[in-house]
Amino acid sequence: MTDSPRYTREVAPSKVQSVDRAIAILYLLAERGRDGVGVTDVANELGVHKSTAFRLIEALEIGDLVEQVEERGKYHLGRGIVRLAGATTAQLELPIESRPVCQRLAAELGETVNLAIADAGEATNILQEYGSSAITGRNWIGRPTPMYATASGKVLLAWGDADLVHKALGDQPTAYTENTITDLAVLEAELDKVREHGWACTIEEFELGLNAIAVPIRNAPGDVVAAVGVSAPSYRLPVESFSDVATQLLVGASEISSRIGYYGAQE
Repeated sequence: MTDSPRYTREVAPSKVQSVDRAIAILYLLAERGRDGVGVTDVANELGVHKSTAFRLIEALEIGDLVEQVEERGKYHLGRGIVRLAGATTAQLELPIESRPVCQRLAAELGETVNLAIADAGEATNILQEYGSSAITGRNWIGRPTPMYATASGKVLLAWGDADLVHKALGDQPTAYTENTITDLAVLEAELDKVREHGWACTIEEFELGLNAIAVPIRNAPGDVVAAVGVSAPSYRLPVESFSDVATQLLVGASEISSRIGYYGAQE
């Protein structure tokens, strides 16, 4: 019996043939590993002209998904593949690696601690741990919340791009309370403060009587991929406590970030 290559893949018919071929090239390079693959090999495997194979490889090389190393003319998977794989792994491991830290934070703070990610212009909680003071707390897992009106959402927006900000606000932002920020200029100033201080807060902006604080979690390349935050009634989480609470959250976020591969800014 002949063993099938570990990374082989049947390319299904598609309306975008060039994409199918590019994917096939990536699987071919993964299969060949250190040996690498030349343009002629790629052309033969795909059944295309060498010029077509070269153009496809060139596009992948520009995207850092393919690179030439050692022997000229041989191509290998590029560093971009490693970054993509790392990002995927981090997302899958995030709840697992965050849980013990969130449990500890909830115990230390006595309040509900949530872990949130950006999802289609909203902040979605993927993990929640209750503190001793939040026995009857609401379950927010899987429920999308407005990014501009929540502390976790502000963190994700602060380190997100302009497209995310636009998507989060939409055409007519909803004012959930009289404190909700719906003006783009005011929000941008708020996000500048978040980046400057390293943490975000909301003061009864999503629900009256509810305050929250959140800080960023970074993956191996240093991108902000999630936010860990605490929420509680305003009388238990008053404004004057924000700085101290943020300090505790930052310690926890640093541990979570290191668990998914972040070890500080690279020089």
